[in-house]
Amino acid sequence: MKRAKGHARHQAPPLDTEALQLIEPEAAAIDVGSRSHWVAVNPERDAEPVREFGSFTADLNRLADWLVACGVKSVVMESTGVYWMALFEVLESRGLQVRLVDAQTARQLPGRPKSDVRDCQWLRRLHTYGLLRGCFRPPAQICRLRTYLRSRGRMVESAAQQILRMQKALTQMNVHLHHVISDLSGQTGMAIVEAIVAGERDPKKLAQYRNVRIAASQATIEKSLEGHWQPELLFDLQIALKTYQFFCQQVTAYDEQIAQELQQVPSKVDPEKEPAVKRKSYRLRRPLPPGNGLDLRTELYRVSGVDLTQIDGISALTAQKVICEIGPDVSAWADEKKFCSWLGLSPNHHISGGKVLKRRSRKVVNPLSVALRLAARSLRTSQSALGANCRRLIAKLGMPKAITAVARKLAVLIYRMLKFGSAYLDKGVAYYEQKYQQGKLEYLKRQAAKLGLTLQPNPVVAAGVP
Repeated sequence: MKRAKGHARHQAPPLDTEALQLIEPEAAAIDVGSRSHWVAVNPERDAEPVREFGSFTADLNRLADWLVACGVKSVVMESTGVYWMALFEVLESRGLQVRLVDAQTARQLPGRPKSDVRDCQWLRRLHTYGLLRGCFRPPAQICRLRTYLRSRGRMVESAAQQILRMQKALTQMNVHLHHVISDLSGQTGMAIVEAIVAGERDPKKLAQYRNVRIAASQATIEKSLEGHWQPELLFDLQIALKTYQFFCQQVTAYDEQIAQELQQVPSKVDPEKEPAVKRKSYRLRRPLPPGNGLDLRTELYRVSGVDLTQIDGISALTAQKVICEIGPDVSAWADEKKFCSWLGLSPNHHISGGKVLKRRSRKVVNPLSVALRLAARSLRTSQSALGANCRRLIAKLGMPKAITAVARKLAVLIYRMLKFGSAYLDKGVAYYEQKYQQGKLEYLKRQAAKLGLTLQPNPVVAAGVP
């Protein structure tokens, strides 16, 4: 009982029991489908408040005309596949306030009837009382960039599948080239594969394509290239190589399109007058093709006004992912906690009976959170304050939880830089270790004070005597 009374002081105040008030009386709801859309408006505005419209462009225009004639100001719809996108653009072009909601959010509310006719009425009822929260959708220009970048990512994944096909064909021919070089898609690997497809079978001649940076010797590469050259597997290798080269060309085309679209984004800073400070450790792993003449890091700095690559672990491609997914404006989130919650990087506490049953973060499918987790994983060997913090969290929490915690820290730094326009300064591993030791010392002093004790420094250790 005492524990319950002590815990009651920290509980939230009771919810307001007053009746719900209408927040969006002139609202409409749409149940989105692949062939038709069911629309519900206020019954006082039309004798037939629920109607069905087709999914053709002419039908969408008739739908928008009907909503405008009914005096609708706000429209809510569920994010059903990709069928909502064309309808969203048509309604937004008519000046209507369109709110896209997650179907999981509306499904959790009790009393929901499940039919096409009643579903739109139920959504409109929830929306009129302000019980639905809209999803984040960036401006149209950022949406185009996001579409290009996501399509480019799918092309990269398709190209990676062809690398696996080439590796499988070589393994079946007992050619273990992938055991002596680290990357089959590198300069040495592609040169050898192209020579094999062209008809070369001599291991000594094939080994001459070895780059000087390859750790394996030329003799070892010659041994790995002795195999059985079956014609069907060579044909499979040839098709996989041509398909890989085709996907690489498509990736280059997407890079050029992204560069053109990125140049049209308004500037927040002039890089010529206020150039970004270059770091010694900065390295662009996969730059854009030299033909487009675009410096990705400088272009992102011009668009956002800050250099996100100053954060350890954030490469130019990760910064490009941030700008193309959310844009340079983070005003859609009130604070950094809501931003991290949107990314699925915050703890999700399940409390029952005054006890925290589970703290696991929510499962969120967000490309930006995946990029931040990969950036956090690269900090394991970084000689920076973030790297030292990452290694300490890995030793304390384990790899999965530590990666999530460090990814959240990166998200907080990105949010602060984009919102306040401040620069990031790495204070180094020594500063972090000193601050961490000072924090542990202060904690021990507080614990000793509670026990009525006093900590005294050891003069021998303080003097540095081993």
